Amino acid sequence: MLTNDGSMIGVTAQYFAVFREQAGTATESLTTGATTAAELFAEISDRHGLKDPIAHCKVAINDELASWDRPLSEGDVVLFFPPVAGG
Repeated sequence: MLTNDGSMIGVTAQYFAVFREQAGTATESLTTGATTAAELFAEISDRHGLKDPIAHCKVAINDELASWDRPLSEGDVVLFFPPVAGG
């Protein structure tokens, strides 16, 4: 996947709870053509086999909760949170 202008950007992905277990790491630096948080989630889901549907998960960009369609920029830190079980 390439950005609209065909370029790649560098971002940091941080994984929490079961996502951290599935990815085998808490943090990784990525070079991506993803333009939104949703596109990046799809990319890492394919790479790491994340099973949860995006509609049940949360994302934050640079420590602020964000919508999945928020554009990504060079240097962003994107945090992925799986669904939380209540109890």
